[in-house]
Amino acid sequence: MAALPEQRISILTLGVSDVQVSRGFYENVLGLVPFMTDNIIMYNLGGLALGIWERSKLHEDVGLMGNTCPPGICPNFAIAYNARSEAEVDAIFQKLQAADVDISKQPHKAPWGGYSGYFLDPDGNAWEVVYNPFWPIKDDGRLVLPEPETV
Repeated sequence: MAALPEQRISILTLGVSDVQVSRGFYENVLGLVPFMTDNIIMYNLGGLALGIWERSKLHEDVGLMGNTCPPGICPNFAIAYNARSEAEVDAIFQKLQAADVDISKQPHKAPWGGYSGYFLDPDGNAWEVVYNPFWPIKDDGRLVLPEPETV
């Protein structure tokens, strides 16, 4: 009983202490070009997205704030599996719950227009299962991401 219907990851989001410092590193040192720069900086890595986001916002989004997230325990990254529909997100979470996986945030409508939930692996690493209606998924599992912004 595999919870994820396809073997892939779609997004790796890094929780950072200073978004602008990290953005400078990824763009000026590594040469990455963003395609989205709202409150999260996103880079297209050939069908896999890399996100740079403020660490406290990542912890809040994962559902690990307050008493559930002691200092030094919260993850500094989240791995995302993009599902092909909201129904697929729900089906994945049903399988995760049946396997007694730690669900940190149940699937819900996200403020940006998608549908998302989080679970934790046995070591507390955060996984997001998300349906993003703005980023289609190719048959091979890669995301169709926007082109980099012109800066």
